[in-house]
Amino acid sequence: MNHSRNEQLMARKAAATPRGVGVMGAFFAERAQGAELWDVEGRRYIDFAGGIAVMNVGHGHPKVLAAIQAQLERFSHTCYQVVPYEGYVSLAEKLNRLTPGTHAKKTAFFSTGAEAVENAVKIARAHTRRSGVIAFGGAFHGRSLFAVSLTGKVQPYKAGFGPFPPEIYHAPFPCHGASLEDTRKAVHHLFKADIEPGRVAAIVFEPVQGEGGFNVIRPEAVAWLRELCDEHGIVLIADEVQTGFGRTGRMFAMEHYGVAPDLMTIAKSLAAGLPLSAVTGRAEIMDAPAAGGLGGTYAGNPLAVAAAHAVIDVMADERLPERGARLGERLRAELDAARAEVPQIADVRGLGGMVAVELRRPDGAPDAEFTRCVQAQALQRGLILLTCGVDANVVRFLFPLTVPEAVFDEALAILRDALRAA
Repeated sequence: MNHSRNEQLMARKAAATPRGVGVMGAFFAERAQGAELWDVEGRRYIDFAGGIAVMNVGHGHPKVLAAIQAQLERFSHTCYQVVPYEGYVSLAEKLNRLTPGTHAKKTAFFSTGAEAVENAVKIARAHTRRSGVIAFGGAFHGRSLFAVSLTGKVQPYKAGFGPFPPEIYHAPFPCHGASLEDTRKAVHHLFKADIEPGRVAAIVFEPVQGEGGFNVIRPEAVAWLRELCDEHGIVLIADEVQTGFGRTGRMFAMEHYGVAPDLMTIAKSLAAGLPLSAVTGRAEIMDAPAAGGLGGTYAGNPLAVAAAHAVIDVMADERLPERGARLGERLRAELDAARAEVPQIADVRGLGGMVAVELRRPDGAPDAEFTRCVQAQALQRGLILLTCGVDANVVRFLFPLTVPEAVFDEALAILRDALRAA
């Protein structure tokens, strides 16, 4: 029997790689450009996953490619901690200016979102000389052992990997599913029953939960978290790994709330597909660890840093946060209009270009099966979508902010057909 190229590669994948590295697609990428991707057999897909929120400027943006090529011709690695280079410093200066807050800031670079989160906690602990950390149910902060301990979702991220580090606590996330009062009571109960506030180093939250289901935090909750942290000397960490770089209609989601965190974690679309993350925050907090306490062999890699400089320029020149917000409005209108034909649509939510649809059965129970079916029907028609949510009943949309109007229209037509077919 003759097997297709994709089938052959899938067989090789199964033999050579572990099942723990879960893969959605049964096809292999050959090339990608803008918002489109072609597999090894030449089939075209519209990419509304963006490598999980990484390709906000699209695949192969010419300005990003040119920046990487120019840097590659100079040098690709020195390890910044051994021989530094100006690009790292000037990128830190840019992030210090771009992130919310007028206070003095400093930035350190790492390689992944999980690394950024773990280093933010290290910095908070060094600054406060405390150990406790509070995170939220439904959160996703990474897959390394400490980051996954902060993550508020067991399957598949935490199952089988315990025990986890101590003094990590979770409270209900204040969004559409929980009131601020629910969260406030839970946190104060933690202070009474589990850990006094004087031992809490940091509170970590996502302005919009990514893996948790695109749950948008209540604005009044952000103000309350800021007040709570100020009252008790706790470091407030905003995890903008997924919400950053134009996804929510602003460069950073925290700009919607008028509140500045003490530390912010940044990754994903920062470097358009090259591994780069950052922690940006108050200068006096960032300086708490001793020399040598932060870093990494590949942290702030020159090629990734060059890409990030280009991404920042593209974001400004093409006004991508604003464009993402406009496209997000169109997508939300499309999903709202589909409610008449698709009763499973229980909620359409998001912020700017960070949009999701929650799907439930008539009795109100989460409908993970229907959600998988919508994803499969879309993929069959050439549209790549991702699911999320604690109950796996949310479809999220992470289209490149550069997607051409005609391709966006085509994707909306596929989405309509997929919802009907499911």
